[in-house]
Amino acid sequence: MSSPPLILICDDDPLLIELMEFRLRAKGYAVTTATDGEEAFAKVSSERPSIVVLDAMMPKLDGFDVLNRIKQDPELKDIPVVMLTARKNERDIVSALERGAEDYLVKPFIPDELMARLSKLIARQPPRA
Repeated sequence: MSSPPLILICDDDPLLIELMEFRLRAKGYAVTTATDGEEAFAKVSSERPSIVVLDAMMPKLDGFDVLNRIKQDPELKDIPVVMLTARKNERDIVSALERGAEDYLVKPFIPDELMARLSKLIARQPPRA
């Protein structure tokens, strides 16, 4: 039997993490969290999540740096990253997509829209062992 997809939520807002964790677990996903960029990259490396939801503005290492590190690592580059951030200027959005982010949502966001986008990305992946 395959285990449920693991989603890594990287954000420094504990309420947002709690909300997303609740919604994702209710849909049957496994969830792990990180509250700063260094922890986020460490968890991507060690836990190999099915998908990463990444805030741009975090302590220690910002989301764009984490995205760069993930996409430049041959072992991690295929893990989809969805940016979820308050940064909504065109330059940030284009930059994230050019660096390899699969999607970009601006806060405040519609939780059901995020769930639909994550489901779509996860459906394209092989099941976890």
